[in-house]
Amino acid sequence: MKAVLEGLDRKKIYELPEAVSVIKKAASAKFDETIEIAMNLGVDPRHSDQMVRGVCDLPAGSGRAVRVAVFAKGDKADEARAAGADVVGAEELAEQVQKGELNFDRCIATPDMMAVVGKLGKVLGPRGMMPNPKVGTVTQDVKAAVASAKGGAVEFRVEKAGVIHAGIGKASFSDDQISSNVKAFVDAVIKAKPPGAKGTFVKRVALSSTMGPGVKVDLMSVTGA
Repeated sequence: MKAVLEGLDRKKIYELPEAVSVIKKAASAKFDETIEIAMNLGVDPRHSDQMVRGVCDLPAGSGRAVRVAVFAKGDKADEARAAGADVVGAEELAEQVQKGELNFDRCIATPDMMAVVGKLGKVLGPRGMMPNPKVGTVTQDVKAAVASAKGGAVEFRVEKAGVIHAGIGKASFSDDQISSNVKAFVDAVIKAKPPGAKGTFVKRVALSSTMGPGVKVDLMSVTGA
């Protein structure tokens, strides 16, 4: 780690392959560190027409075991269980959530359940887990939604300072897997550009591992444009 840090130029903007190589070498913790991306965007999310939100299906997966909850009844509940959902329920599940019992990382709901789920906004909202049709988590196709969540779908939402953070893989991934995930994620964010965004949309892109330093990445080496 010391050698990596000594050879790291904090001001340099690295081409994607070199950036990936550097952060993998810096990931020297005893656990499998998460590879994280940070994007500084030219938006002010205080304005509704500058909000950036979406979902990205990472081609190499996230490397993370995701626990999925589905609010559904009847056949749709059975479909969710068959698809591998960890928690399935309706009003009784809502009661558990109200009590602070959140044994899941992602939340999906069928449209007919939103009257129940809508009351959980104060609990799920701050955790970024409120189902939303814009990111495919309010849907009748619960089978596909569960498969997507389990397979590496990552939701993103711009923060107050115009920054998006997300985990896009693990240090144990190959360089190509990390690179493909970075490209897919950046592409998804660019496609989610809101109508109110003016000027330069993506200002900076940086990669890091959980315990490692941040490395600036050349946007053109990611997008090819």
